[in-house]
Amino acid sequence: MKLLTYENNGRPRCGILQEDHVIDVSALLGTRQTLKDVQALLELGDDAIAITQDALAKSSNTLALPLDSVKLRSPILQPPTVRDFMIFEEHATAQGTREREEAWYRMPIFYFSSPLRIFGPDEAIPYPSCSQMLDYELEIGCVVGKTGSNISEGDALSYIAGFLIFNDWSCRDVQRDESAVGLGPAKGKDSASTLGPWLVTTDELAPNIKDGRLHVKCSAKVNGDFWVEDSDGGLSYHTWGAMIERASRDSRIAPGDVLGCGTVGGGSIGEAIRKGYEKARFLQPGDVVEMTVENIGTLRSSIGPKEINDSNYRYGPKDQPPMPELGIASNYKYELK
Repeated sequence: MKLLTYENNGRPRCGILQEDHVIDVSALLGTRQTLKDVQALLELGDDAIAITQDALAKSSNTLALPLDSVKLRSPILQPPTVRDFMIFEEHATAQGTREREEAWYRMPIFYFSSPLRIFGPDEAIPYPSCSQMLDYELEIGCVVGKTGSNISEGDALSYIAGFLIFNDWSCRDVQRDESAVGLGPAKGKDSASTLGPWLVTTDELAPNIKDGRLHVKCSAKVNGDFWVEDSDGGLSYHTWGAMIERASRDSRIAPGDVLGCGTVGGGSIGEAIRKGYEKARFLQPGDVVEMTVENIGTLRSSIGPKEINDSNYRYGPKDQPPMPELGIASNYKYELK
């Protein structure tokens, strides 16, 4: 089942995508209050998805709207938390051009991103005002479906409601300054995250889940040109269960929480440059970025102008990091050990 959030008369509502039509979940379930997004559905209880699937199977004349007639929003409008991991060794080692610390291999590392700058499908991303090196990151995110603490890796998949595409927009020049002092990412990452186009429930993706990994092909285009094609989402060093275990240890996860897997192999502009894509460069206003993940969908975004254009901003980066060397990893091929 594909769950989404759409606008109806200017207000967000939770829906189900069935073929090329959207079914309103509040109407389907007969809820007293309108469910404003997928998180609101999940908060109805641990069995909310199963109840919705059962209602859909029994329904014969539910009103449906054509998909192309509605505006899609982020499936989760404002997640309680956004944790972003880095579980792909190809990205973590810059395609074999640098070594990672021992701790990276020992445990899945994450940081907290902002839940207050969430964008949905086809929304323009304002170009961050103090950056000149805006990058995309092609990621898959999972959405938590029920509350839990201290969850084991073996039990973790039952806490995942489903998966979506997660574009972790990144300001590489700002990020470098933060990394240099051993803190962050912070301002280098919190200007925007894009989620969508919908959430595909875990049961629908079950054939793609093996050894705790999601085996799907992932691609990204900029202005119609592939900058990464058919990256294997199943080549993560750590598993989705390990992510849930690590996030919930001595803490708590709740319905609507988003956990990003980190950039899939080849899924950033620096990696495209190292692979030898001559058109690859950092993003500019007017660019269109399309991300496609097998059996999930396509998430499209455009880059808007800067909301504030102040080249003398006192907290901006002092200078620009060097560009990755074109083609240095053209023969690199990652193998999961």
